[in-house]
Amino acid sequence: MATSAFARLPGFRDFPPEDLALRSHIQEAWRRVSRRYGFLEYDGPPLEPLELYVEKSGAEIAGQLYAFTDKGGREVAMRPEMTPSLARILGDRSRGMSKPIRWFAMPQLFRYERQQRGRLREHFQWNADIVGEDDVAADAEVLAVAIDGLRELGLTAADFRARVSDRRLLREVLRAQGVAEDRLAAAFGIIDKLERMPRDKARAALVTDAGLGAAEADALLDFFDSADIAAVQTRFGDRDEVGVELERLKQYVAALTAMGLGEYVEVDLRIVRGLAYYTGIVFELFDRQGELRAICGGGRYDRLLELVGGEPLPAVGFGMGDVVLGELLAERGLIPAYARSLDYFVVSISAEQRPEALRIAHALRDRGSSVAYSLKEQSVTKQLKAAAREGAREVLIVGPDELARGCVVARNMGSGGEREIALSELS
Repeated sequence: MATSAFARLPGFRDFPPEDLALRSHIQEAWRRVSRRYGFLEYDGPPLEPLELYVEKSGAEIAGQLYAFTDKGGREVAMRPEMTPSLARILGDRSRGMSKPIRWFAMPQLFRYERQQRGRLREHFQWNADIVGEDDVAADAEVLAVAIDGLRELGLTAADFRARVSDRRLLREVLRAQGVAEDRLAAAFGIIDKLERMPRDKARAALVTDAGLGAAEADALLDFFDSADIAAVQTRFGDRDEVGVELERLKQYVAALTAMGLGEYVEVDLRIVRGLAYYTGIVFELFDRQGELRAICGGGRYDRLLELVGGEPLPAVGFGMGDVVLGELLAERGLIPAYARSLDYFVVSISAEQRPEALRIAHALRDRGSSVAYSLKEQSVTKQLKAAAREGAREVLIVGPDELARGCVVARNMGSGGEREIALSELS
């Protein structure tokens, strides 16, 4: 019977041990940092009702998802993001929970979209959210978690930066510049694309879609060349509406600076975050060279839980994917070298010692050690070679003379030194 080779689906990854080691290295760092900040881990199903995502993002989102009708006639989708699932889960139980809620997850997510550098059709993502607290301290805490997640992996302020903004402040700036209320959404969309759009096209869009005059559009584009706190203060500081929002952003930056993370943070009002459900401070983390896609993005979303049927709770959080992060770690030489490792490899001199070798191996495993041995009868030379391939720290040699003396010989695979271990110690 002929065999057929099945190719891996485009945009998906296999994880043989050496690749899984990198994924585990990243996820273990994420988990350590989350727990240091007092976050609790949760998860949800990889399959959700399609309506959960349509309600949040609009009907057009369906074309970007792995969506289908299941055998029960339900319209479902493989989860493309975790925040709607979080909102659904908390919608059922948040009223009885103490606030704020600090939860994190590391789901595998799926999107049917064009592959490009840093973007596949599946990835693992770190989500961390604080729900039930509207103070700006919660916003600062969430960004601190994201920054420390990268620092835990060896990245520094020379490698990445957090570009932060506030949609409420941007709203007031645009209104001060003459953008009408019904044109704000269009203006937000243009600002979100400024770094990828030629200036003449941005100017035309501000005139056509945002309703500005040519001079006003040019003035706004000049402002966004350096849209930091000082620029806002200089240009719009005399407007009370801007001042209120600016003060919140100043408190946010001050909190991160007090934590010792100020060198990572840059205020830049061009950061909008395209997702419409963000309501306040937003941020994105980028490599300093600007060669990769955003490593992480997040912000405040105070209406999402209510949108999916929960209680109206303020919330702030982020998502950080493993694909772009893995590329950055590789470029910085921060991926640990993969090496097989084992505490012990048990060698039997002959078949007569095998029962005792099995007893010793299992006793060591019961004590938490990693142990292997040849699964078939082999010469001592082949067993030692197998121990080397497995990366064994020590080889335990079980022979007739040693057993007669009530011991085994332990050989250190690094130094070659040998010592005897009493069988009673291996019980």
